[in-house]
Amino acid sequence: MACHHNGARSARFRWLIMSDRLAEARSTVTALLREVRRRGMAESEVHYLRFLAETELRAGQCGRALALARESLTLARDAGIGEGASTMQAALAEAAGGDVGRALELAREAVDRAEEDGDAVYLSRTLAALGHAQLVADDTRAAVETLRRVRQLEAGAGITDPARGRWQGDLAEALVRLREPAEAQEVIDVTRTHALRLGRESVLADLDRVEALVRAERGEHEAAVAQLTSARDRLAKLGLGLEEARTAFTLASLPARRPDPAAYDEAARLFRRCRALPWLRRVEAAAAEAASRPAQAPAATGALPAACLEALASMERQVAALVMEGATNREIAGRLFVSVKTVEATLTRVYRKLGIRSRVDIVRLAAGQHRH
Repeated sequence: MACHHNGARSARFRWLIMSDRLAEARSTVTALLREVRRRGMAESEVHYLRFLAETELRAGQCGRALALARESLTLARDAGIGEGASTMQAALAEAAGGDVGRALELAREAVDRAEEDGDAVYLSRTLAALGHAQLVADDTRAAVETLRRVRQLEAGAGITDPARGRWQGDLAEALVRLREPAEAQEVIDVTRTHALRLGRESVLADLDRVEALVRAERGEHEAAVAQLTSARDRLAKLGLGLEEARTAFTLASLPARRPDPAAYDEAARLFRRCRALPWLRRVEAAAAEAASRPAQAPAATGALPAACLEALASMERQVAALVMEGATNREIAGRLFVSVKTVEATLTRVYRKLGIRSRVDIVRLAAGQHRH
């Protein structure tokens, strides 16, 4: 029948939501849910509750999405049908608007079900949900391992539409956190090619969000701010409230000479509007941490301490010196006649040897030496 969850109208819903047409997607799935309830089609009801939860989550209605996802999961378990898919959607809803620990538990359950059933199609989607929950839980290394597996599975299956699972931005963000900007940029570039071909506007905006993190890592602060501002505006126009809020949070979290409380307040406002409680707690923690940090020193005019210089090789010293001058990675590459990737790799070694996390810390070290 046309109203069946594997029928034509269901396929249209999937096309609408992948195309960012949320209002039409909501009206389509609401009508389908009403019809299958009238007909007593329990299995389709489970799936349409899940579809509606997905729609509300993308629209930033996290409280409603959570209630719908829980209802779908309860019905699925009572009827013994559609449990894997409902568990996966419940994990995503919990990560956005509920309890992150519960999200991790549900996501792992969904992965186990897919693996036990040998369901390769759903395995990549359940792993994407697990990777997202791990990222929200701030378990960055685990998120990278999980999402790399998703990437491998989808490449092996020939899946190229980034709107199917929307995990690419999470992987790139996690890679930047682990100081792997080159791999993050590769994920962004490959995904952007497919998103442009298919016209996936929300995916392109999210890629801009994470590419701004790569640029910030390279010291291109103004370009990062411009890219994030544009991405946020586009996501707002598409009605993607949760992604808009995440972009505002990314903007507030960019390294700056002085933390901007107003930027954190704006991110908190947007997450509060979405009832995205786990994200709201993260904003509050990040704002408190930023407020406790001293303002970054302007540019350092001194040199690194002698003990630091002894730990660095010649190329590493040159790169560190140019960072202190305020040069971007691209400018450093041009001046030293090497590739940008070589500069990134050299900086990674500098961070490791000096026990620091970013180029800003290099400036701080030199500034401290200069004051002495």
